Amino acid sequence: MFRKNLRTSVMAVIVVFGLLLTGCRGENSVQKSNSNENQRIKIVFWDDNTGPQRTPIWEKLITRFEEENPTIDVEYIGLPKDSAKAMFDAAIASGETPDVASVYASWLPEFSMRDALLPLDTYFSKWSEKDKINKGAIGFNKRMVSNQKLYGIPYTQNLDILWVRSDWFKAANLNTPETWDEFFHAVEVLTDKTNNRYGYTIRGGAGGSFQLQRMMYAYSGIGTFFKDGKSTINDPKHVEFLKKYFALYQHYTPINDITNDYKAMIAGFDSGSIAMLQHNIGSFAEHNESLDSGQFQAIPLPKSVKGHYVAEDGNTIGISIFKGTKYPQESWKFIAFINSEEAQSFWNRSVGQIPTNLDVLNEDWIKTSPHIRTAQKVYNDPNTILFEPPFYLSEYRTILNTIVDTGTQSVLSGKMTVEEFLEKWAEAMEAAKEQYDNDLLSQD
Repeated sequence: MFRKNLRTSVMAVIVVFGLLLTGCRGENSVQKSNSNENQRIKIVFWDDNTGPQRTPIWEKLITRFEEENPTIDVEYIGLPKDSAKAMFDAAIASGETPDVASVYASWLPEFSMRDALLPLDTYFSKWSEKDKINKGAIGFNKRMVSNQKLYGIPYTQNLDILWVRSDWFKAANLNTPETWDEFFHAVEVLTDKTNNRYGYTIRGGAGGSFQLQRMMYAYSGIGTFFKDGKSTINDPKHVEFLKKYFALYQHYTPINDITNDYKAMIAGFDSGSIAMLQHNIGSFAEHNESLDSGQFQAIPLPKSVKGHYVAEDGNTIGISIFKGTKYPQESWKFIAFINSEEAQSFWNRSVGQIPTNLDVLNEDWIKTSPHIRTAQKVYNDPNTILFEPPFYLSEYRTILNTIVDTGTQSVLSGKMTVEEFLEKWAEAMEAAKEQYDNDLLSQD
């Protein structure tokens, strides 16, 4: 049934917005109303990041699930990564949500406050495989929502790192950077504009705020977002870093970085015009498809000026059930399947990310994957600080999208100073935190 329901990303966008505009589920509502007659149930699954690398992975997994569960059909709808959150927001607002979906941990607080998700605590507690799922990731998902309930089961974990053209470093007789001074030096050395080669690429377009924030805290070594009610966003160390970082633009990075999104960055690196880019280990499959293994590698973000790694906690993606589903039991079956050893192993090995199922962590491919070992090096370092962004603030993502993304472009274009940018960002976060605290007090 999956092959009949699979849609291209373009068609998925059209179909989803069509459903939202018409305020109905079309074929799905018919299928559900007739489920007692044909003994088949269809659940709708939304993938948050469709594309030529990941969609076929879901296709195979859904086919396997349907073979094991012949009375359940799964309709796959793939959402483009950069517009997925907006499409979820529209679906929640209209009440036309999918049954089950791939959802970032950072979305759980907002979605739960909007009463859009089904608590999974009872399902999870009765699941025979529950002890195999990373307890830290489960705990984070519960800790970050206001009622401490479980709204998503993480099937993969990520880490932001630097992807580097190791062949370029070798040719230049240059070691890969371990400190921030070495990072900035390498960016300059590996830039050769006459041959259209740049040492680095800055994500100035959609989604760049997340990467920028992770770079700032990795540099400063600060492990808290707020201190005594004040945001650490505008800390002097962040000012220091961004002045150096944004100064790379146009001199050692492409001029189109100001609008470059994720896909443009990856394309520049894989096509041979970029020496280093900051992303996460999840883009391994794309690099591996375009480059030979000896041409690229993943290295940790340099240790902070305080001498330790800083990584974002809760950097996971999980499967959630939306509250509007008519088929919670069948949706849970799908969640349990995706988090099984077989499914998690297949998905994470194909994409290049870290599984949360402990059985998968013992498999041979984990031990022989350099980028996975790089991530484990950071996570397993006893001195690593896991930094928690304030996902619980309802305005968090809005601030990143509307203030930070646009502010980055203003600084790159010379319309705003770094100090003004960070001050505006910090003020917005502090206002959101104050509102959050006041709401908690009013509930008491």
